[in-house]
Amino acid sequence: MAAAYGPIRGTGTIEATSLVESFADYQYGRGSWAANSNYDGLNATNIGRSALVWQDSYFAIRNANLIILNVPNGTDLTENEKLTAIAEAKFVRAFCYFDLIRSYGGVPIRTESNMDEVDVERASEDEVWQQIISDLQDSEINLPDTPSLPGRGSKWAAKAVLSDVYFYRGMNNEAAAKSNEVIVSNKYTLVPVQVVDDYANLFGPDVVTTTEEIFYKKFSHEKGTQYTMMLHHPGDGLVGGGGWYGLYTDIEQNNFMKDWNDPNDLRWQLWYNWDIGLGENSYLNSKFVDPDAPDQNSNSTDYPIYRYADILLLNAEAECRATNSITASAMERLNMVHRRAYGYNPLSESPVDFDISDYNQDTFIELVILERAKEQQCEGKRWFDLKRLGSDKLKEIVKASTGLDVLDKHLLYPIPLNELENNKAIDPVADQNPGY
Repeated sequence: MAAAYGPIRGTGTIEATSLVESFADYQYGRGSWAANSNYDGLNATNIGRSALVWQDSYFAIRNANLIILNVPNGTDLTENEKLTAIAEAKFVRAFCYFDLIRSYGGVPIRTESNMDEVDVERASEDEVWQQIISDLQDSEINLPDTPSLPGRGSKWAAKAVLSDVYFYRGMNNEAAAKSNEVIVSNKYTLVPVQVVDDYANLFGPDVVTTTEEIFYKKFSHEKGTQYTMMLHHPGDGLVGGGGWYGLYTDIEQNNFMKDWNDPNDLRWQLWYNWDIGLGENSYLNSKFVDPDAPDQNSNSTDYPIYRYADILLLNAEAECRATNSITASAMERLNMVHRRAYGYNPLSESPVDFDISDYNQDTFIELVILERAKEQQCEGKRWFDLKRLGSDKLKEIVKASTGLDVLDKHLLYPIPLNELENNKAIDPVADQNPGY
């Protein structure tokens, strides 16, 4: 299983996250990442970076396929152990295909049955979605209730990913029901935060796991990540290896940040002013820091894929869409996350609670989407959240925040050259994504 998990924590992790964060409407890329924030498609440098997403995903899929293919023939495992191992491999495979389809659209489906074939055509998006759902449905049945180690798959991680898959596809009844299973399991709680420094108990480099963690990419000083480097300047002292400050925002230029500017929101306080040579209103984000990292490759800050706050917000929106109403449970789950952001007990009424009488269905959904952006900042989720809403809505929101138009070619990555050169079932012209 280590061979299946390894690639999804590889070089592609920083490239994938940094790419989508340079697309997020609340911040910008700097240096060689700056072109991404123009929303007019990827240049040659960033096309190369996007190819690492494809490479690492299919590397993990290949290794998962080997497990699925060979475990049934083993003689040392019990039948239950075999089912668990296969379910965990399918979990990794589904997770990778979920990343691929959101980034590229339809992609070749490589499973244990055709993994030796080089020439595999692009499947339709529906076929890829069905593969993802099938794998996750098997995983939620046969994975253990508790992961064998932090960062490994579990029944609840599978349910979390599956609820997000349904959510992304607009299957709101299914998304609401599946996310509710995670919530009512009572296995997770929000980590208390009363002052901004308390976020170290949730995202800090010394955290092993928390009550909020469902599925994370785990790192240590021995096996670290570079992503933390993207968020900081060498002079700020927040990362031992220095900092690339490849991502930043401007609280006057960016309308999202200008409208948000709320010093009482502890998530806003994670942004700090730092002169990076782009004006006095430049801000960097301190959600992920590691002052003791020995070098740029050794940051130990874990990367959250699914945490309890994500599922609460997902459920609130999905339930509203599914019922065409603002339910009391949807409002309460939104308020739980919102209270925590202002230092209040998530489980008790607070002065910052949203009032159900102030919203209709449409304005409530807009409120949840905005709350998701604030809560999940720098976690690589905003761009996919906007894509989920459809290209017209995405373009409207980005235009309002940045004043820029999003070209259609910017919505998908190009199929990598290496795949086009080696996979003869894909036509390099007819099968390439638009604009490339």
